[in-house]
Amino acid sequence: MAREYARTDRVGQQIQKEIAVILMREIKDPRLSMTTVSAVEVTRDLAYAKVFVTFFNDNDDEIKASLEVLSEAEGYIRSLLGKRLRARIMPHLRFVYDKSMVEGVRMGNLVDQAIASDKSNQNEDPNDEQSEQGE
Repeated sequence: MAREYARTDRVGQQIQKEIAVILMREIKDPRLSMTTVSAVEVTRDLAYAKVFVTFFNDNDDEIKASLEVLSEAEGYIRSLLGKRLRARIMPHLRFVYDKSMVEGVRMGNLVDQAIASDKSNQNEDPNDEQSEQGE
């Protein structure tokens, strides 16, 4: 019988929690303010971890600069992570910008616009029908 959670999932969750704390407390670079770790995918052999991050700002240049800072600090973050997790194998970290939050907001706005246009069309249609009947 298979386990409900794979070992890589549990390790990924723990890495996500620890990296979030490290970014909040240990890394003092102002370019990394309001950084959120949204997910971590770990390979089966625990050699690599893809860390998905989101930022408060939407500017592409600032996002690229923040990703560069994170990739430069990968060794430091990895060493802190190794001390906290006490794992035999500490995966190499690769930071990736997570666009899902931005896309979710964009899709929500599109749905809101569609609903608003449908409501405005419904409000206009009964008036048009009444004016045609009255003539």
